[in-house]
Amino acid sequence: MLRFTKMNGAGNDFILFDNRTGSIDLDRNQIAQLCDRHRGIGADGVLLLEKPTNRADFRMRYFNADGGEAEMCGNGARCFARFANKVGEQKARISFETPAGVISAELKNDLVTLRMTDPVDLRLNVELPMAAENRTVHFINSGVPHVVIPVAKIDDVDVQHDGAAIRYHKMFSPSGTNVNFIEKRGPNKIAIRTYERGVEDETLACGTGIVASALIFAASEDCEGPVTVLARGGDELQVSFERTGNQFRNVTLTGPAEFVFEGTIEI
Repeated sequence: MLRFTKMNGAGNDFILFDNRTGSIDLDRNQIAQLCDRHRGIGADGVLLLEKPTNRADFRMRYFNADGGEAEMCGNGARCFARFANKVGEQKARISFETPAGVISAELKNDLVTLRMTDPVDLRLNVELPMAAENRTVHFINSGVPHVVIPVAKIDDVDVQHDGAAIRYHKMFSPSGTNVNFIEKRGPNKIAIRTYERGVEDETLACGTGIVASALIFAASEDCEGPVTVLARGGDELQVSFERTGNQFRNVTLTGPAEFVFEGTIEI
């Protein structure tokens, strides 16, 4: 029997395991079964808390709902920070290693501020050949790859259809990309909808997508931070940064991370 904790960050939900003993070894099918909303616990992904291999406090491993391991998950990282704070030594600041680099977190009640790794590979106004028509998109890697597309009315977007077509586009093969649609809501505010790679569906929020979209918005609108982002689940998150032209440093993401329930499950 494995003890788990269910959490959500802005509606993006996760199953968390304390694996500091190294005894939990889940295969791809088991992770997919755990995330199944009809036959399992139900989640957008699984997070394992492990012992660090460097000077960080912990190591975070993140698996999408399809069982594939990913480099980073912003909403998951906020949940991970509160979970680590609960099961480990309680501190206001913690750090943890990920394949995308070391992430630091500051905790204040149910809000967590993540210091993200610096984004790379910013590309504005990329012409993307599509079956119906070419689309102009933006791209950035905010820990994982993200396409960002500004739209006039976000509620009119067919996120499942359009997101899947771009996620699997040959330009982003073989690993694919996440796809974000954003609508400007003010000088420093956007609304977002995200098709998430690995979940293969729209999610209520995606942390690295929120960061990617805020940075693309800042670059294309030539504005300074912070940028407020309204997620599909109704939560507002804040992305702060230092910008020199299209170069971004000291990027932070602030948003909620909430405990839902705990339990045990047999694998």
